[in-house]
Amino acid sequence: MTIHPGNMKKFGIGQPVRRVEDHKFVTGAGSYTDDILTQRAAHAFILRSPHAHATFTITGASAAKAMKGVLAVFTAGDLGDMPGVACAAPMQKADGQLMEAPEWPLLCKGKVMHVGDAVAMIVADSLAVARDAAEAITIDYSPLPVVTTIADAIKPKAVTVWSKAAPGNIAYDQTLGSKEEADAAFAKAAHVVTLTVDNNRLITNYMETRACIGAYDAKDKRYTLTLGSQGVHGIQGAVAKIMGIGPEKLRVITPDVGGGFGTKSFNYREYPLVLFAAKALNRPVKWTQERTEHFLSCAHGRDNLTTAEMALDARGKFLAMRVHIMGNLGAYASQYGPYIPWLGATMATGPYDIKAMFVRCQGIYTHTVPIDAYRGAGRPEAAYVLERLVDLCARKLGLKPEAIRARNFVKPGSMPYKTQTKRTYDVGEFEGHMRSALEKADQTGFAARLRVSKKAGKLRGFGFASYIECTAWGSGEDVEVSLGSDGGVTVLIGTQSNGQGHMTAYAQAVSQALDIPPEQVTVVQGDTDRVKTGHGTGGSRSIPVGAVSAYRASEGLADKLKDLASEKLEAAVGDLVLAAGRVTVAGTDKGLTFSEVAALPKATPEMLAATSEFVPPDATYPNGTHVAEVEIDPATGVVSILDYTIVDDFGVTVNPLLLAGQVHGGVVQGLGQALLERTVFDSSGQLLTASFMDYAMPRADNMAPISFTTRNVPSTTNPLGIKGAGEAGSIGSCPAIMNAVVDALNRAYGITHIDMPATPERIWQAIAGTQTKS
Repeated sequence: MTIHPGNMKKFGIGQPVRRVEDHKFVTGAGSYTDDILTQRAAHAFILRSPHAHATFTITGASAAKAMKGVLAVFTAGDLGDMPGVACAAPMQKADGQLMEAPEWPLLCKGKVMHVGDAVAMIVADSLAVARDAAEAITIDYSPLPVVTTIADAIKPKAVTVWSKAAPGNIAYDQTLGSKEEADAAFAKAAHVVTLTVDNNRLITNYMETRACIGAYDAKDKRYTLTLGSQGVHGIQGAVAKIMGIGPEKLRVITPDVGGGFGTKSFNYREYPLVLFAAKALNRPVKWTQERTEHFLSCAHGRDNLTTAEMALDARGKFLAMRVHIMGNLGAYASQYGPYIPWLGATMATGPYDIKAMFVRCQGIYTHTVPIDAYRGAGRPEAAYVLERLVDLCARKLGLKPEAIRARNFVKPGSMPYKTQTKRTYDVGEFEGHMRSALEKADQTGFAARLRVSKKAGKLRGFGFASYIECTAWGSGEDVEVSLGSDGGVTVLIGTQSNGQGHMTAYAQAVSQALDIPPEQVTVVQGDTDRVKTGHGTGGSRSIPVGAVSAYRASEGLADKLKDLASEKLEAAVGDLVLAAGRVTVAGTDKGLTFSEVAALPKATPEMLAATSEFVPPDATYPNGTHVAEVEIDPATGVVSILDYTIVDDFGVTVNPLLLAGQVHGGVVQGLGQALLERTVFDSSGQLLTASFMDYAMPRADNMAPISFTTRNVPSTTNPLGIKGAGEAGSIGSCPAIMNAVVDALNRAYGITHIDMPATPERIWQAIAGTQTKS
């Protein structure tokens, strides 16, 4: 089903079609959850704990309840036996049993586990009144001991977060690979190289904070929840379970969404709470998150402490890897939180041919905001430690970074290649894109540029990383495509755009089969009443899975339109073609417009619609090489990115403009993690970086222009050859930038390691440390 160049349509797959949705957004016509004005809507405010670990008693709420405009003050006792937000992906403990995962309570009852835990919900006629009422509630807290970091949580006498569920704060302990084979390879290795890295905690900070509106129809005994999400059907199932109702009793609507990055995939306590309040008060209830609330109540990302060892022979061939991953789960096991470090572990060997490996993966509880999937979800963490380790191996053995990689890459002739983590790479030309990226980045001219920097008193570094990741696995996507009386086409699909450009990409898939401009295609997402099934957006699945389904459904509709038109045109179906919104007899101007076909007597709704569901047989494996060139001011520690080059393999490019946008955004998020974003909890569990005054976000002037090209090898597990692209930029960028930073520091000072974020302070201290030693 791969689209050949000779069969490319004007607005079809492969074309640089401009985003059809952008006019709405740039003119301010987008409609986000907080923009929705619901008649008689009350406003909710969540009163949150100022302590990371404490018992508490609410000693006074009567003053708040008596305030004018206050409709209700809800506490845990008002919720009855409503369950909390449950973990959907518990992992195994060392004894083989599933981990115990205490629920994230809707409202805490007598004990809080992190700063920002919810204690009460106040509902009032206005948000200002609700906030004032919250300040009138008196609570007696009795603070308890706190642990916030992995390193502290695993100490022998550490404070225990959940003494029964996780003794020693270890929620789960799983292994992957063969310890015996790995140990045997290490025993005979000529070289062993070890590296420990801290993959720093991140806070998503999408442009649009979370918001939700709950409503209840007493007549139909049915709820409606409106919210920004990454998929309404997953939210529907999770929230309905908490509410004790069937999914059909809950309609979930998602309007425009201002960014998700994984963090809007999950169910949060505020969603069932506004529904509960809406029913109790018999009026809609709206909650909109403030920015600091986002820092304190949305799942965070990353926060792994990982030690990796590589066994090598005398020539630098990789023999085996051993990896110990400890993932911070926070105070509660979030929806997919425990699974994320494990998902990264399955990509531990990256694009390299490593015959033996052993991974130990542990989830650790702390008194912090829970951790879950954030753009890349485990794969950036795996690529980061691996590519930092490979560079260190090259440095220890006196090899060039490209030489040690070329020596160890899985070769194209070895495909399909089964990894020691039981993944199967179908295709890949890893050395090809590495060599191409290094050439485009002018690696050979670096020495001259280094001399220029030295004359200016600056350090200069050249670093790169080659990665492979897994995308678009698991569930399929059921798509319906239908023709309207006006000749326009409507697509019903259960993914959810958060800014990626789904309206354009799906329109291109439709146009590939029906040959109509994207303006004539309407894509409907985000409504469980209109779209019956769906698995949402995540894991870079929307286009590799959804576009295939949309294309196949459009092909089915094309066949039906030919069947309808053949009688009227007095031509065999095989003689009909679709072009420019018409069904015509090939080689003639005789034909019918789509609207004329829709008006034919036999054009029943069934004949004007087609469905298809593509279920991926396996993941797709995008891969590529990122190259960064940096300059460092040794007097201040400030890092400047001077040049950034990418050569990626995404199989088949659906739209080069959309693809570049996705990659650029991911790279800048990686830049943020590598150089800027630092999440700091103090010893009492207070989040010290809970605003943009304290948490540094990447800006345009932090990034150099990006040179991005593709060197595609079509996927064999995807009918259109597509590989997922939404997360790749965040996977290759961190190790490339940090390898460049370490290269600069090593050339000047012999420094071989520095952790993210490589802030000016951290770099200055590393440089000062070498001068102190000397």
